[in-house]
Amino acid sequence: MYQAETLGIIVRVNPEFMDQRSDPDKNEYLWSYTIEIENNCDMTVRLMTRYWRILDADGRQQEVRGEGVVGEQPTIEPGARYVYSSGCPLRTPSGMMVGSYSMLAENGDVFDIEIPAFSLDSPHERRMPN
Repeated sequence: MYQAETLGIIVRVNPEFMDQRSDPDKNEYLWSYTIEIENNCDMTVRLMTRYWRILDADGRQQEVRGEGVVGEQPTIEPGARYVYSSGCPLRTPSGMMVGSYSMLAENGDVFDIEIPAFSLDSPHERRMPN
């Protein structure tokens, strides 16, 4: 599990390689990831937008921006958590993701919170001995 905290809001990420839905012979690798956002600050916040930077093992980079997550712009009250799952395809057996969420506080302030960098590793990755 990967974790980052920004202004009392904790983001936890748990990636999982989806072997049954991947096809290494076609360079198709798929991961699911579950994200938990825990609001430990004293204000209600709403997740407005997301930003992802996705890198594969060959150095190709993709940026994704959009409203909310999985079709929602959840409101998270103090002490509450929001959990969702999504997925990421790559053409290589490993990569990484990192990003941020733009949050709207109940007082009207807008701020970004960090999504920790996390690795996408599959059992199909060839490892070189040192």
